[in-house]
Amino acid sequence: MKMTSLKVDTPEGISGRVLAGAEDYIFRYHEDALPAAAISLTMPVRPDEFRRRDLHPVFQMNLPEGYVLEHLRNRLAKTVNVDPMLLLALSGSSSPIGRVQVRSETVDALLASQQFAGEKLEEILTWDGAEDIFADLLDRYILRAGISGVQPKVLVPEQQDAGLRRVTSRTSDLIVKSGRDEFPGLAINEFICMSIARDAGIPVPEFYLSDNTKLFVMRRFDRDDQMNPVGFEDMAALMGLSADQKYSKSYAAIAKAIRLFCPAEHLRTSLEQLFDSVALSCIVGNGDAHLKNFGLLYSQPTQRDARLAPAYDIVNTTVYIPDDVLALDLAGNKSMFASRQGVLEFARTCEIERPRERIQNLLAAVEVVIGRYPQHREQAPHVISAIEQAAAPFILSFG
Repeated sequence: MKMTSLKVDTPEGISGRVLAGAEDYIFRYHEDALPAAAISLTMPVRPDEFRRRDLHPVFQMNLPEGYVLEHLRNRLAKTVNVDPMLLLALSGSSSPIGRVQVRSETVDALLASQQFAGEKLEEILTWDGAEDIFADLLDRYILRAGISGVQPKVLVPEQQDAGLRRVTSRTSDLIVKSGRDEFPGLAINEFICMSIARDAGIPVPEFYLSDNTKLFVMRRFDRDDQMNPVGFEDMAALMGLSADQKYSKSYAAIAKAIRLFCPAEHLRTSLEQLFDSVALSCIVGNGDAHLKNFGLLYSQPTQRDARLAPAYDIVNTTVYIPDDVLALDLAGNKSMFASRQGVLEFARTCEIERPRERIQNLLAAVEVVIGRYPQHREQAPHVISAIEQAAAPFILSFG
């Protein structure tokens, strides 16, 4: 069965429909759509349709990739046509990232046949059974595939204890990641790098490392305290780029997007956070800080309250790719080696006062966090060594 039309809603009401034509994709707002029901900061409500050769970037944003996509194909290939429209309906149906919901009767029926009872965070973190809990979670929740990225990850509804249940009928979600055998120590890697970010004062979501160090678990950050959806768009979507163009552009282009979409009250803190995040990626050797790993949060497009989203997906990549380079252009260069000077030039782009102090703060956080977790040096010495090697030139220059 091939889907050619999907219904699109936001918390502010019906938005419209996305249609798959013979040669292109069309999004058309409903004639009664309110301005607040716009689906993107770049797609205001209007009578004219939005037409593209590929799926609109705001819809591409959450499509599954890599490992999860392969498993989805294996699960569904015999019963439905696994094309971008089906993937969009799956990723935008039960618990989409952001505030845009995409529905189809076919996928609603598919999901209705599944049981998504939820999992307790503590049980995921303390699992010590012989079976692979990640494989089990992926098998159980893969149809809630509302999250992008090549790394194996799955969006799991969190089951609250009756006495601790929040004052809402909505459930929280956990993003559970595994490095599998392909990337040994990846969960420890992300836990250490995200801990450094947190210690340095960079906003981050809540995150955890499982007791067996195989899983990195993070709470989603696109929900408010009552679990209501908050608008989120990654930088690729905001720049009108397809997901496969996530390594194009530059960090300066992200700064430009922040200036374009963020109001005055959020501009300074968002640019400072961007600078810190980019500098930290250089320091810890993160060659995967691409456009999809930065985004904006906002209530709804007409409010003009966008701000940079918390930092996420920070890992050292040089442990797996020793000659890795930066994901995006930094001051005219992608070289990790050249990034020390590039970071100072980028500070001017972001109008950062006292950038050396900010870099020293990041370096201090590296030292503190690595010292705090000596057990992780024993469990993944290659990861800690790679982070220290990446940070060493910065310590020489700024320490």
